[in-house]
Amino acid sequence: MASVTYKNVVKKFGDLTIIKNLNIAVEDKEFLVLVGPSGCGKTTALRLLAGLEEITDGEIIIGDRVVNDVAPKDRDIAMVFQSYALYPHLSVYDNMAFGLKLRKTPKDEIKRRVDEAAEILGITDLLQRKPRQLSGGQRQRVAVGRAIVREPKVFLFDEPLSNLDAKLRVQMRAEISKLHQRLQTTFIYVTHDQTEAMTMATRIAVINKGNLQQLDTPQNLYDSPNNLFVAGFIGSPAMNFFPAKIAVNGDKVIVDTGDFQVQIPASHTAPYKGLNGHSVIFGIRPENIHDPEFAPQNINGVSVSSKVDVTELMGNETLLYLVSGKNTFVGRVDPRSKLRVGNTTQVIFDMDKIHIFDANTEEAIR
Repeated sequence: MASVTYKNVVKKFGDLTIIKNLNIAVEDKEFLVLVGPSGCGKTTALRLLAGLEEITDGEIIIGDRVVNDVAPKDRDIAMVFQSYALYPHLSVYDNMAFGLKLRKTPKDEIKRRVDEAAEILGITDLLQRKPRQLSGGQRQRVAVGRAIVREPKVFLFDEPLSNLDAKLRVQMRAEISKLHQRLQTTFIYVTHDQTEAMTMATRIAVINKGNLQQLDTPQNLYDSPNNLFVAGFIGSPAMNFFPAKIAVNGDKVIVDTGDFQVQIPASHTAPYKGLNGHSVIFGIRPENIHDPEFAPQNINGVSVSSKVDVTELMGNETLLYLVSGKNTFVGRVDPRSKLRVGNTTQVIFDMDKIHIFDANTEEAIR
């Protein structure tokens, strides 16, 4: 078992800086997810840890050993790729055993490890098949099994579920989470899918344009995003944003979007009382916008006049795409809602769940 530390890590390709002064401390046995949009540098960060790319500056530490100049095979890590990377001419057993054979591991030990990994993953009856005889989910299990038999200190996953269909992705998410609990090893997992990150991670590192935006637990990221990027990236549908100004009138603090005004509850006004006339971005998540007929009774609710533009009936919920003046936004409302396209209504904003960001710095104002 081992901790992993990125210490002031920089990666450049020519004049292009991909990773900018990355600092992350991954605890022993933690499940850390690196998440961000395509091209943000998350896979490069993983490849630097694996030794597949050279660090331009800084240090990567596994356990108590700096591994900048350590060969990939000597870093005691195992990596699962998006493409599975299985040898088509070898059986499942031989694919899983291949790395151990290269290390001259005794045959009895190889068999023990492969059989044990196959049992964990439920692929014991597939050991004599070739990859072409397997489904996508089965191939992914084999790729994971090949990593398990190495018994590494750190497991690395590079978007391993991207090639699977939606139902299988959900199943494999659960299986990888159970695998982490069973193996009690450090997992570092890269994905652009924030749902994967939220459901699997102990902590999430949100990266954008090579910069670490926030490192925190899934719930803290969701409830208290540090900036506009994290707020918009975490959550589906994404948080609604409205350009606005703060208006302070005595003890009252108003958020004025130009098309509607909402008053901040008295218990939350302290950070904004000195910001009269300040340009901000007002944010609220779709699930905190309610159909007035089904709004919870115990919230600090404010009515906002809007027109229903599109509805999406999901069975367990209804998504309302709403228009208020020049602003468009989404509400996730009770599935019993009778609101339909063309209806005008007074949707309810839960003002205890709002987020306000500085319009210039895009940092959260708290």
